[in-house]
Amino acid sequence: MPEKKLERRLKNRHIQLIAIGGAIGTGLFLGSGKAIHLAGPSILFAYLVIGIALFFVMRSLGELLLSNSSYSSFTDFASEYVGPWAGFITGWTYWFCWIMTAMADITAVGKYIQFWFDIPQWVSALLCLLVLMTLNLLTVRMFGEIEFWFAIIKVVTIVALVVLGLIMIFSGFRTDTGHASVQNIWSYGGLFPHGISGFFLGFQMAVFSFVGIELVGVTAAETADPEKNLPRAINSLPVRVLLFYIGALFVILCITPWTLLNPGSSPFVKVFSLIGIPAAAGIVNFVVLTSAASACNSGLFSTSRMLYSLGREGNAPRFFSVLGKSSVPDSALIASTLALSAGVVLNYFLPDFVFTLVTSISAICFIWVWSIILISHIIYLKRRPDLAAASKFKAPFAPIINWLILIFFVLLLILIGLAGDTRIALFVTPVWFLLLMAAYAVYKKGK
Repeated sequence: MPEKKLERRLKNRHIQLIAIGGAIGTGLFLGSGKAIHLAGPSILFAYLVIGIALFFVMRSLGELLLSNSSYSSFTDFASEYVGPWAGFITGWTYWFCWIMTAMADITAVGKYIQFWFDIPQWVSALLCLLVLMTLNLLTVRMFGEIEFWFAIIKVVTIVALVVLGLIMIFSGFRTDTGHASVQNIWSYGGLFPHGISGFFLGFQMAVFSFVGIELVGVTAAETADPEKNLPRAINSLPVRVLLFYIGALFVILCITPWTLLNPGSSPFVKVFSLIGIPAAAGIVNFVVLTSAASACNSGLFSTSRMLYSLGREGNAPRFFSVLGKSSVPDSALIASTLALSAGVVLNYFLPDFVFTLVTSISAICFIWVWSIILISHIIYLKRRPDLAAASKFKAPFAPIINWLILIFFVLLLILIGLAGDTRIALFVTPVWFLLLMAAYAVYKKGK
């Protein structure tokens, strides 16, 4: 009887919207409030810099995945080019990244539900988790459909925000906070109101806004016609960054002074409430709620597929590589859900601190994953010039740009250590890597 494999049921529309959904996450809708608070209007430049860097990371990822059709995720080429240890540590770290990210997402779900109902955060988080796990157990096509419609909701909302915002700006629309005007960007302390230090501190939350941007790479094994669909999704990244990040935040900063935005709540909800439409704030709260649920859904998908890949490679218990009747790695999905339930516990004991903690840890771990992609690409170019020459999707300016972005990532880690509320993550996260190295040593000895 032939071994069951992941099925290529994700169509082009799924891949395009998964890519968009990965680029519009909880970090933008909820975390951008804190980022604006730290950096002021200069946060626009922070998003632009990070977006450019991650475009080159994604191009490296795309070239590597398309160089070998047997690759199911970046752990495969990390093992081949950097070493088995890199595949082991990166695979488990990516799993951990998404567990942390999804914890932030279910925390956001709890916060958004409280806009309408006085329900404890942990209760809403638990219900969201159980519903998404059930849907993911059905079929990968179900995951694709959920992400497709979630992403459409997010895209429509941001486009509506940008269009309405531009109308308000050009018409001089008056809100409770004053006139909507481009001058609001520099009229409250200039572009860098907290100086260069404030600008740098804004990078941590800005980085978290982009986590999940590489999710399209994890879908490679379940994508129909990856040679066509993956490059298309990756190449549209610059437009998405300009519209969804720079465009949306530019409009927000023009409509209301950045000094009046609450760092603990979504600036999107705030701006729509200023328009004067009674239901606007509720509608946008629903949108950011679906965005958080979407990101959590992506977390369950990516962690289950990563456990499946690790199990198949022998880097995790073999039963994680067993597929259920719907060609879904059921055991891996349930295990990830159980791990993610720790976020429910954190929401019970630390409802006010959990979001900053898990987003900081997540950002650090994602920087590791993105770095391994760049390093793998550098080694690939040197070791397999034949594949690089035959590539139809070459990463531009490599390998020089790879080294420059790696230096940039080191600077980001230093910046995370500068802020008091994120510094703890820089001390906690190395414990994870020490545990992984110990686990790998035991694993290697047992082989």
